[in-house]
Amino acid sequence: MAELVIEQLTKSFDGAEVLKELSLQIQEEEFVAVLGPSGSGKSTLFHLIGGLYEPDTGAIRLSGENINGQKGSVSYMPQSPSLLPWRTVLDNVLLGAEIAGRKDQQAAVQMMEKAGLSGYEQSYPYQLSGGMKQRAAFIRSLLSPQPLILLDEPFSALDEFTRSEMQKWLLDIWHQNKRSILFVTHNIEEAVFLADRILVLSEKPANVIAEFQVDFPRPREASITLTEEFLRFKRDIYKVLKKHE
Repeated sequence: MAELVIEQLTKSFDGAEVLKELSLQIQEEEFVAVLGPSGSGKSTLFHLIGGLYEPDTGAIRLSGENINGQKGSVSYMPQSPSLLPWRTVLDNVLLGAEIAGRKDQQAAVQMMEKAGLSGYEQSYPYQLSGGMKQRAAFIRSLLSPQPLILLDEPFSALDEFTRSEMQKWLLDIWHQNKRSILFVTHNIEEAVFLADRILVLSEKPANVIAEFQVDFPRPREASITLTEEFLRFKRDIYKVLKKHE
C-alpha cells in the first residue's frame, strides 16, 4: 500500500514561509499532478517528502508511517535525468534497485526493451538522446522498491514533439507497472493528459487552492487533447491560476 498523507505542512527559510499548513493525500496507484506558479514551493514540497528537508510543523505519512526527514522512502526523478556518466545505461537503470539490494537485471532488460532502449544496455548516457535519457531515468524509478515516485517536471527540457511522445510512453509504462505518482509540472495540458487528479497551489506561502478530478478514460490517446471537453478543462484550470496570481 502506498498512500501518502500530508497534514498541515509548514516550511520557512530565513523567516520567509514557503509552505503554510499544506495538506494533501494520494491514494495507492493514483497519478496526481501538482500545478502552481513559478517559485510557489513545489520543489520544496518534494524535498520535504523525500526527506532532504524537515518541516517546521506538520506530518508526512507514507503507508501510515511518519517519514518526516526520512531519506529513501520515495523514488525521486528530477528535471534532469541525472544518469551517472561512468555507468552504462543498464547499470544506471539498476542503480536504485542495486542500492536497495534488489537488483534484477532480467527485469531491467525487459523494461528497457519496452521503452525502445533495446541495444543500448551497454551504451553510456552521452550516446542517448534527451528522450531516451528520460526513459532510462523513469525505468530506474520504477525498478526502485519505493512505492511512491516523485516526478519533478521530467519533460520540461524536451521539445514539444518529444515531450508529447514521452507523455504517452509514460502513461503506457505506468499502466503496466502501477505505482503512486506525484508529478510536478507548469504545463496545464500535460497535467490534464496524465493525471487522475490535479492539485493547484497558490503563490508563496503555498497551499492547495483547488482540486480537479480528471475523468477522461484510460488508456488515453493524444487526440483527446483536441476535444472541446479537454480544452474546457484547461480553461477552467487556467482561470483558477490567473485568479490567484
